[in-house]
Amino acid sequence: MAGAAPATNGTESLKVTSVCCGSSHSLALLSNGIVLSWGRGEDGQLGHGDAEERPTPHAIYHLRTSQCSAVYSGAEYSVALSTAKNEVYSWGWGDFGRLGHGDCNDVFIPQTISALSGCNIVKIACGDTHTLAVTDCGDLYAFGRNQNGQLGLGTTHDAIVPQHVEALKGVEVRAVACGGEHSLAATSSGEVYSWGWGRYGNLGLGPAEDKLLPSKVASMEDVKVVSVACGWRHSIVADSEGVVYTFGWCKYGQLGHGDTCDQLRPKAVEALKDRRMVAISGGWRHTAAADDAGNLYTWGWNKFGQLGVGSTADSTKPVQVRGLGESPVRLLSCGWRHTIAVNDAGEVYTWGRGVNGQLGHSTLVDTPSPKRLDALSTGSIKAEELGLGASPTGTYVPPADRYAIVPDKPGPAPASNQRFSTVPEMPAAKKPRS
Repeated sequence: MAGAAPATNGTESLKVTSVCCGSSHSLALLSNGIVLSWGRGEDGQLGHGDAEERPTPHAIYHLRTSQCSAVYSGAEYSVALSTAKNEVYSWGWGDFGRLGHGDCNDVFIPQTISALSGCNIVKIACGDTHTLAVTDCGDLYAFGRNQNGQLGLGTTHDAIVPQHVEALKGVEVRAVACGGEHSLAATSSGEVYSWGWGRYGNLGLGPAEDKLLPSKVASMEDVKVVSVACGWRHSIVADSEGVVYTFGWCKYGQLGHGDTCDQLRPKAVEALKDRRMVAISGGWRHTAAADDAGNLYTWGWNKFGQLGVGSTADSTKPVQVRGLGESPVRLLSCGWRHTIAVNDAGEVYTWGRGVNGQLGHSTLVDTPSPKRLDALSTGSIKAEELGLGASPTGTYVPPADRYAIVPDKPGPAPASNQRFSTVPEMPAAKKPRS
């Protein structure tokens, strides 16, 4: 029946089909179209209508009938794509217009990006404060912060609604990635373009300087690039042969070349040259890649155990992650300080920073080795624990009313049948990312 919510019974066969990590929160999509979130929620990035943290995955009620096909996250905001509905939804911290709604307000429940409705969006990428969207025809749209030209519009003006990247008109974009303040795009012909903040060489162009417009990475012209990823100040690309190249900032060994030297141009990761890599992901200062046999490798910053190798020592070379079940890894995502992987059997594993609940295990502790997230692993998913059939606990609080001033004199008591939502307490300042 059109508009009906997905069934919540028959969970035995449910499987996670998309995952992503923000700075301190996580998202997952189930095979029945249900989107779940957990972790830090101060800025509304969990989409539940409040500012509460959630230490375990919980279904987002307002997306229950949206037939979502993929989820994405920026630092403190989230995006979901529904190709079936031809809609893009965003929510969370709204500064600089990164949500694309025409303002800079925080949004505590998912809202459609009206400027992208009906545009046949098929790919999204989220950075710290900017967002990219790709159509089925390969057109690119950008919005959010632009102080270093990361939107590729030729200016440094922020964009609070999606803008077409005219510089790539006629170029068929097939993959995109956002870093802290830079962007990458791969085309259908295998070319790679970069733009934005480039002072560590993270654009791969040679000169360590910003670019306000997309520039072709000339040193990659002899290979066909099929996927791109970004860390905060570093970049990762993979070609059609499964070779991984990295460039940019390397203070913590996040480039994987056995040293901490920045690279101004793409350099193949020699430690992986005998393997065919099929998935890549960039964290704040760490990197992950999986090969075609489903083996996972990580390297870079490891203060909180985000490499998943049982220690907190940094690694300047790729190290294989053990303890991910008997099935090959098929999905992976690096957050700022945590990592998620999903294997072919539908088992979900999380590790790294956990003090905001972003690992989903209910205990707010860091975990230096992969730990199976039973709540989302095929065969152990329980509808009632995820709130798959639950109604929201309160009504949405609009931005204008979110931080209410309580008068000295109390007003009349509310009617007994009136429903209220908790208004988040106004913080003195944004809490530091932990």
